[in-house]
Parts: sequence; C-alpha cells; structure tokens
Amino acid sequence: MSLPRPTLEALDQAARRIGLNLDDAMLRAYDSILEATFAEYDQVDAMIDQPPVVRYPRTPGVQPEDNPLNAWYVRTEIDGRPGGPLAGKRVVLKDNVCLAGVPMMNGAATLRGYVPDQDATVATRILDAGGRIVGKAHCEYFCVSGSSHTNATGPVRNPRQPEHSAGGSSSGAAALVGAGEADMAIGTDQGGSVRIPAAYSGIYGMKPTHGLIPYTGIMPIEMTLDHAGIMTATVADNALLLDAIAGSDGLDPRQQNLPAERASYCEALGLPLKGLRVGVVPEGFGWHNSEPEVDDAVRQAAAELAAQGADVIELSVPLHRKGHAIWTPIAVEGTTQQMKGFNYGSNWKGLYVTGLMQVQRHWLDHADEFPHDVKTCLLAGEYFYARYGGQYYGKAQNLARRLRQAYDQALDRVDLLLMPTVPMRAPRLIDSDAAPDLFVTRALEMNANTAPFDVTGHPAISVPCALRDSLPVGMMLVGRHFDEATLYRAAHAFERSLDWTSL
Repeated sequence: MSLPRPTLEALDQAARRIGLNLDDAMLRAYDSILEATFAEYDQVDAMIDQPPVVRYPRTPGVQPEDNPLNAWYVRTEIDGRPGGPLAGKRVVLKDNVCLAGVPMMNGAATLRGYVPDQDATVATRILDAGGRIVGKAHCEYFCVSGSSHTNATGPVRNPRQPEHSAGGSSSGAAALVGAGEADMAIGTDQGGSVRIPAAYSGIYGMKPTHGLIPYTGIMPIEMTLDHAGIMTATVADNALLLDAIAGSDGLDPRQQNLPAERASYCEALGLPLKGLRVGVVPEGFGWHNSEPEVDDAVRQAAAELAAQGADVIELSVPLHRKGHAIWTPIAVEGTTQQMKGFNYGSNWKGLYVTGLMQVQRHWLDHADEFPHDVKTCLLAGEYFYARYGGQYYGKAQNLARRLRQAYDQALDRVDLLLMPTVPMRAPRLIDSDAAPDLFVTRALEMNANTAPFDVTGHPAISVPCALRDSLPVGMMLVGRHFDEATLYRAAHAFERSLDWTSL
C-alpha cells in the first residue's frame, strides 16, 4: 500500500517552510523527481519494526481511588524473574518511562491516552533482576518543573508535609518512596529532577554518571543532559538497584566510555570513612535564596563525616557559581529543539520509540494548554535559537568542558565534593491559578547546585541530613565519573551513624 502523495499545495507549503519559492512548473517538476523518494518511503512503511520483546505479563494500568498525595498515575502488577536480587522489592517508574500496555502521560494533558508498546531497558532489567513493578508515578508537565505543582491532574504532595511541594520533576516517585508505598523508584534528572524531590521528601536520590543507566525507552528532554536515576528510602536499596540496571544496552548513544568492568556497588556499603577526603564547596552555600537553616544543617553534616574519620576541608570551585548559567542555554534551546523533533530529533543511532513520536507530532496544536514554566522555556529556547542560530547553545556546550575540568581538578584533591542539594526546604504548594511570575519562580528556583552536574555528567547523590520544622534538608555529595561506589560509601556511613530526623 502506498503512502498518500502530497498535493502540489502541500508541497508548496513544505517548500516555503525551508525558504524555497517555487512556481507551478518547478513544483510539478520536483513532484515528479520526488516520486522515486516517495517509493522508497513506501518500502520502509511496509517493513515491520522490531522493538524489544516484552517478556513479562502485566495487568493494565488502573488509576487508584486511594491516592491522597496524587503521586500515582496508574497502578499495575508486573512480577519479575523469581529469586533475583531485587526479589520482594516494589518498584515504581516515573511516568516518562515506557512500560508496554500501561498508560503514560509524562505529566501532560496532551499525552493522555498514550499507551507504549515496549518496555524501557530499565524496566526490563528490573524485572530480570526479580523486582516487582507496581505502577507509574506522576511527574511534572513534560518534566520541566523542579517543584510539584505543574502536573496536569493537580499537584503532587509532600509525604511529610502534604501542603508542601514534593519537589520535581520526579515528584510522584519521591512521594511514593517517602510514604513507604514503594521501596524503589526510577526517576530522571536533567536539572536536578531526581535529587531535588529526594531532598524535599527526605529520601536518597542518585543521579549516576551520564550514560551509566541506559535511557532507552524513556521520553527525552535534552540528550546531553538526560540522566536516569534512582530514588530509595535507604542507601542499600539504592546501590542494589543501580547494580541491577547499570551498563550498556547497545541502544543508547548517551552511553560512552563506560568502564569495561566494575565491582558491585553494594561492596562499598559498610566501608569506613577513615582516609576519605571530602571538599566542602563554599560556592554551593549562600545563594540569594539560601535558607540559613539549610546551610547550617549541611555544614553540621560535614562535621559529622569528619567525626567519623573523613578528612573534611573547604575547597573552592569558583566556576560553580556560573554552572547554572552554562546549563541554561543547553536546557532551554536543547529542550525546544528536541520538542520540535517530536521529542527524539535525528542524527543519532539508537532505539526510537516511534509510537511516542507519533503521538507527540501535534504538540504545537496544544501549546496554549501548557503551564507557564513550559511555555516560557519553549519561548526562550525558540527566540535564542532563531535569533542567534544556536550560537549560545554551542558556546554553552563548549563552556561545559571548562566546567567539567574545574570539578575534575577539585576532585584530584579530594574524593567527594559536598554542598546543599537545594538551598531551601520544600516550600508550600501554590494555587493552580497563581500569577505567572510566581508559578515559574516556584518551578525553577531551586536548581543552582544540581543543574551544573547534569551539564558535566558527574555522579551526585542527595542524602537527607536533617529535619527543620518537620521538613527535610538534603546534602549533596558529588564524585568522579563512574565512582558511584565512593558516594555510596559516604552516604551509607552517614546513614548508619545517626538518625537524620533527630538532627
């Protein structure tokens, strides 16, 4: 069966979109020339695509009636291989992770009704390791917000203080783990979206080295920033899940220079802190919106690490104060161009989720429905990319190498960098009809420390380190590329030495 051929009017419109002005005679000539190209498309259309095989039976996703935090999108039941290392573990997936036969909306009204036909690599690996996938967790609208007020179904609530934000964009994942409704969760992180909700909700959030966890089958935002991450109530569960899902799948071009061999991350648990060098980065404190209670609590946590035998020093990284600025053109222009490419773009090899591309192709028709944070991001990205031809995106990517070098040089002197995950505790949720400036500020106000490490790809973990006015404080530890084991060593030692909720 042949694909429909374009009318001359449709061909003329396509020509004008790329700056061509063709008269009728030339249009007819080109239409004739392109028949050979159209015939090749017919052949591709007739071929059968071969997405990864779905091996584990599952129940269809059902929206639960009991959902007080608005954290669940759908519940499902998928039992993994009996007897694996994740046996007995309840795992929830952020709702931008494809799960065959189970609805996915990525926080957006425009994706309601979409049901993937394949499992993301992380889902398959969880099931292969014996985990039990119990559902999909709400996230923020297209995963843009760092707070939890932008989901199309309403806000996700903090598991400790329901009138407060759970953080974002992996908001539902944090809330469900924090509330004890799941043991483990898969989140994603492009500007802090695993670590921010972990800090706000009082759980452990690991953003591994860029590419360590395959992103295959997860809805992208910006390929150089895309990280899949892990959210758990304990450090041991975090390391256990990373052991199960890390490594190349041969389908994700983000996965470069992965170590040929590695030890189990769980082997780092229980190792003493004696001899570990930790650098407290002063540039990570004292932001314009920093709360003194947060800065003080994180410095006290650093002192606790020293009391356990770590060698803790202050170590300045001046370029860290510019890290968020370097991130911004990559995030806003890269996200916009990714969206304009139906969320997958082109010019890369790997697995394309063509069903998702199809359902996203008409997103421009619904742009007026987007929340203010998505609209302003796309507006900025479109303006700067069109006005300067991507020049500032390219310059920021070039500056990213300097930023990475600055952190690497600091990590030549110490094993870990330390700073607050976010400068504040979880704020109160705002009303859905809040003024645009408040809506956007609350969505983007907290990622000055987290976003730079999405640019450079360094692994970073948020560790709950104190409770202030019943709201958690997060300490962020940052390590060398592919040295997640040292992060787990320090986080586990801190976890087992004291009850952070009593600090």
